[in-house]
Amino acid sequence: MPQDSLKINEIFYSLQGESSRVGLPTIFIRLSGCPLRCTWCDTEYAFSGGQVMDLEAILAAAGQYPCRRVCVTGGEPLAQKACPRLLTALCDAGYDVSLETSGALDVSQVDSRVAKIMDLKAPGSGEEARNCWENLAYLTPRDELKLVLSDRRDYDWAVRQLRDRGLARRCAVLFSPVQGHLEPADLAAWILEDGLPVRFQLQLHKVLWGNMRGK
Repeated sequence: MPQDSLKINEIFYSLQGESSRVGLPTIFIRLSGCPLRCTWCDTEYAFSGGQVMDLEAILAAAGQYPCRRVCVTGGEPLAQKACPRLLTALCDAGYDVSLETSGALDVSQVDSRVAKIMDLKAPGSGEEARNCWENLAYLTPRDELKLVLSDRRDYDWAVRQLRDRGLARRCAVLFSPVQGHLEPADLAAWILEDGLPVRFQLQLHKVLWGNMRGK
C-alpha cells in the first residue's frame, strides 16, 4: 500500500462501549488485520478484508459525523505501519483521539496526544506470551490498561500483575469479564472483596445492541 494509506474495515458512529469514555458519542475507525488470535475475540470479521483509503479520505469520512471524538481500533491497528501517521493526522485535525491496542506491539511511536487504551492479555486469551511488557514504560496517566478476564485463574493472574508491576500507579486499570464465560457479578464481588484500585467494566455496546456489527 502507499505510505499514507491504510486498510479500513469500517468507519461508524456510535456510543463508546468501553474505557473511561464509556457512553460518549464517538467515531470509530476500525483497521483491518490482527496478528493475535485471542480465544474470546469478538471482532474476527476485522482480521481480513476492508478498503484501502488514504489519510485524506479517512479524515473526510470521519468528518461526516457530528462528533470530535475518535477511537482508532481493530483488529490490531498498530499492525499497519501507517497507523501512527493516522493518529497524528486526527490529532492535528482537532479530534480527541484514543487508540485501542492489544499491547503486543510497540506503542512508543504513538503521538503523545493520543489516549492509549492498552490490553494486557491474560492466560485465558491464549495470547499471554504476546504481552510486550516494555510498553508499560510508555503509559501515562491519560492512558488506560484493560484486562479481559475469562475465569478465576485469569483474575488471580491479573491481581498479581496489578500488584507486582504497580499498574494502578501508572494509569487507570479496567477489569472486564468475557461475555458468556465469567459472570459479571462474580468479577464485581472479587474486586470488592480484594479492595482493588480498578474500574469494573461491562461492554455497553453489547448491553445495548448485542454483537451487532458497526455498533
